[in-house]
Amino acid sequence: MSDHPIPRDTFPFGQPIVWFPNQEWIENSNLQKFMERHGITDYDSLLARSLSDLEWFWEAVMEDLDIQFYTPYSKIVDMSPGIQFPNWCVNGKMNIVHNMLDKWQSSSGKDRLALSWEGEEGRLLRLSFGDLYSEVNRCANGLKSIGIRKGDVVGLYMPMIPELVIAFLAVIKLGAIILPLFSGFGPTAISMRLKDAGARFIFSADGMWRRGKKVAMKPVLDEALQDVTTVEKVIIVDRIHNKSISMNRPRDLWWEDLIKGASSQCQTEKTAAEDTLMIIYTSGTTGKPKGAVHTHCGFPIKAAQDMYQAMDLHPAEVMFWISDMGWMMGPWEVFGSLLVGATMLLFDGAPDYPSVSRIWELVDKHRVTHLGITPTLIRALMPHGTAPVRKHNLDSLRMVGSTGSPWDPDSWRWVFTHVLKEVKPIINYSGGTEISGGILCGNYFKPLKPCAFSGPIPGMDAEVVDDQGNPVRRAVGELVIRQPWIGMTRGFWNDKNRYLDTYWGRKSDTWYHGDYAAIDEDGLWYILGRSDDTIKVGGKRLGPAEVESIVNSHAMISDSAAIGVPDDVKGEAVVVFCVLSEAVAKPEDLRNHLFDLITRELGKPLRPREIKFVSALPKTRNAKIMHRVIRSVYLGRDPGDMSSLEDPAMLDAIRQAF
Repeated sequence: MSDHPIPRDTFPFGQPIVWFPNQEWIENSNLQKFMERHGITDYDSLLARSLSDLEWFWEAVMEDLDIQFYTPYSKIVDMSPGIQFPNWCVNGKMNIVHNMLDKWQSSSGKDRLALSWEGEEGRLLRLSFGDLYSEVNRCANGLKSIGIRKGDVVGLYMPMIPELVIAFLAVIKLGAIILPLFSGFGPTAISMRLKDAGARFIFSADGMWRRGKKVAMKPVLDEALQDVTTVEKVIIVDRIHNKSISMNRPRDLWWEDLIKGASSQCQTEKTAAEDTLMIIYTSGTTGKPKGAVHTHCGFPIKAAQDMYQAMDLHPAEVMFWISDMGWMMGPWEVFGSLLVGATMLLFDGAPDYPSVSRIWELVDKHRVTHLGITPTLIRALMPHGTAPVRKHNLDSLRMVGSTGSPWDPDSWRWVFTHVLKEVKPIINYSGGTEISGGILCGNYFKPLKPCAFSGPIPGMDAEVVDDQGNPVRRAVGELVIRQPWIGMTRGFWNDKNRYLDTYWGRKSDTWYHGDYAAIDEDGLWYILGRSDDTIKVGGKRLGPAEVESIVNSHAMISDSAAIGVPDDVKGEAVVVFCVLSEAVAKPEDLRNHLFDLITRELGKPLRPREIKFVSALPKTRNAKIMHRVIRSVYLGRDPGDMSSLEDPAMLDAIRQAF
């Protein structure tokens, strides 16, 4: 912020431009054609008009995506309820599944590939738009036969298998509400979400494959449901052929029994554009997880806009974003790819099993054009060298997308050089569950530097501000949004005040996203971690990513996390946790070297209090480092909600740090 100017030679500032736009790619892009239709000459003019004429822009996006309504809306947005609660597509009637499946059945799109799936054990399945339409209709008819009603909440606690997408779409087709749940959740996390949402039905599986082992899911769900009174029916998919699991009849039934004899034709429910289609929970730093509410004309439109315009996904291209359906990038991939008419690739397994080349094998085999990863995954793959990359043909890739955590320059350059041959771009993407996609994104129109974003996505009125709310450049500040957008959450489920406090509490007319960001001398943007993870040392603000990028550049460090802890003199002091890439004979020598390295790069006032070596860092399933949990464990405090933690045993690694 204004009290923390960053020297020019400190990351992220002063980085060179390493990728320049390809004019031929621009001319053939979806966004260039959109601009030409509306007489817009360049990208900056588009961004300016999208913010100055909000109604024109989102109506034009609807047209660009061919979003069809049963009853046209009378007005694209009504702001009279206030900036926090705008009403979109006023009086419109539509069901987003019509636009994802139904409308493709009367065109050549029926035979286009909609879904490719590969299981960890090597099973493959491919469904065309016509195939998927038929399977969704069968599932929807099966659900009607067991009493599902419009507005019912249906949990999805499943591995990344085709039945998950089929159930996802069938529920929405009937006007009910999906509740995606992380496949790695424990009983408490599942029951809390089901109870909070009042779920009547839930889909699950007998289990899933992980690193060659069968992992049970049904027993976990059974334990969770002991504390849930609203769930009436449980539908179980046979994933690992464990027919010996306990089935609580008549509550529980197998997937095959649900769809047996069901018709492949089913009427799509005509819903209001602002009817709720999804409640998806996101964890905060304190309190119970928040149920973000999304509607038919909200989340799906924003997801598709980001894919189609920012990432330039074309019909028949292949989107593969490594995620779980319980995190927003799972629903994002389903909504966006089907609305665009592209193919989604689902993979049910670990991206580095049975070998570290698995992810590149998937790209090669399925001819992936758009690959989404996390920097954390890349840092785990880098120590294995480039041979796993070189053994596969990655020419189909048009970009690598990234979300989940900030890059460090070394891992960013590794992908740019060895995966993309320094020809194709890394499209950084940052937003969140409550955004329905991205605030910032890379694109094909702007040059790129390591770790940078091109800037806000059209329609997103983003800014970086200081403590007084004033815009800042070449300084670290808070990422804010000044105008509403179509994908913004309609609030938190049964918790209006918490929604207002979380995003609008600092200024009633400004959305404070909770990210720590910066804009450099060339107008490129950077996300530097969560602002609630911000460390303030003697009045100087420091983002964890600034420290971590320095530490991760050392060959002996594979990953790191920096936290702020109370200090009587400085207010806060820095403590760094480092994961070693290999055993170290003299850890004190390495520790002292890292102290000197950080001090040299950031200055003596920001020298860490401690540097600790650990075997692992607590992360979510989508590889976000949980700084608040590390800080709580280090300070001996209650770590709070840990339902999104991939493995709670990782906390022991922090306790055993040396």
